[in-house]
Amino acid sequence: MDLRAGPIAIAGAGIAGLTAALALAQRGFQVRLFERSDRLEEVGAGLQLSPNATRLLDRLGVLSILKPIAVRAEAVEIRSARTLGRLASVPLGEKAVRRWGAPYLTVHRADLQSALLAAVKRQPEIDLATGATVRDAAFHDYGVTLSVDRDGRIEEFGCKLAIGADGVWSTLRELGRHGRQSRYSGYVAWRAMLPSAQAGSGTDAALPPNDRVTAWLHAGFHLVAYPVRAGEAINLVAVTRAPELTRRWSNAADLSMLVAAMGGASPALQQLVQAADHWTTWPIHEVPPDGAWTAKEGIALIGDAAHAMSPYAAQGAAMAIEDAVALAAALAREPTSLAAALSLYEQARRKRVKRVAARGAFNRFTWHASGPVAFVRDRVLALRKPETLAADFDWLYGWDIGDDLPRLETSRPSQTGL
Repeated sequence: MDLRAGPIAIAGAGIAGLTAALALAQRGFQVRLFERSDRLEEVGAGLQLSPNATRLLDRLGVLSILKPIAVRAEAVEIRSARTLGRLASVPLGEKAVRRWGAPYLTVHRADLQSALLAAVKRQPEIDLATGATVRDAAFHDYGVTLSVDRDGRIEEFGCKLAIGADGVWSTLRELGRHGRQSRYSGYVAWRAMLPSAQAGSGTDAALPPNDRVTAWLHAGFHLVAYPVRAGEAINLVAVTRAPELTRRWSNAADLSMLVAAMGGASPALQQLVQAADHWTTWPIHEVPPDGAWTAKEGIALIGDAAHAMSPYAAQGAAMAIEDAVALAAALAREPTSLAAALSLYEQARRKRVKRVAARGAFNRFTWHASGPVAFVRDRVLALRKPETLAADFDWLYGWDIGDDLPRLETSRPSQTGL
């Protein structure tokens, strides 16, 4: 069986699904992409795209579309939420390009999705169906049959492989009866967008220059701010402990809960938070990365469907992009053996994803530390030079596909694959 002889189905047209469709099409596979929403609308908030993600987007032809509306961050700064004093700085900008071979960008999630969609529409090998929800899956010796709900009408679609790119509450993960279920982390993310002009009129006492990622640390919360939309807006994300209230991505927020968590923070920082007109909350769910990501019957999970992680390492989108490209490369390397390709993908990605998740867990502990632990954290950060801090990210930002899948071509593949 040659996997290029039949279509590959993808459930979910978010960042993971669109990237997977592009990566597969570039390697000669036919793709059918199912998205439950009727339209791919502007949703979500900001994203940080580190060099390990942007180098792959460049090879997929997406970066040139995205750059005009993205912001190249000049640094990541860690500051005290109480004093606003800088604790540490990691140089980015041109230094990131020289060190890791690709830029560090901040973007709006909708802008990245739009850029991916524009690239998808250029690929005749990709058929995108919106308003199409995968409801069921039947597995056979010759492939998978998906039952797809389109406006209440069930259509059946046969494929060699079904890829679950449908997020932390993945339908395909449940249909395949493999992998671990999501669990609430005990934390909620607060999201808002502040126009840059508004931020510059009385609320900027807390803000450094609008060309970098800034994280303020506090025992009760942390707050991250960075520019998006070509610098026209500032994305704000705060994380606090909270009981789980709902399983929706975007919920109306009671700002008093965030204000209460910010007790002891600088008044200027509290003013910045209250300057945003509309806050929403997002319950942070995680999927342990040690569950199964593939099934020999013909399912592969990527991104949050496989291993949703907390945002403390700012790598959720990057891991989805890496997964998508790695899966396409594995399928191209083993086009006549689905079992071998899926095994290669899962084995190659697991170690890295676990390491990234562990880094996020460490950041969560240190960023919300209090007392002596916070004192030691601040002292250690203050003693470290920016270049030394940058070197700590070589393993993360310097990654390329050949690091996980050795001997695979890392330049842009041809339409006929490797």
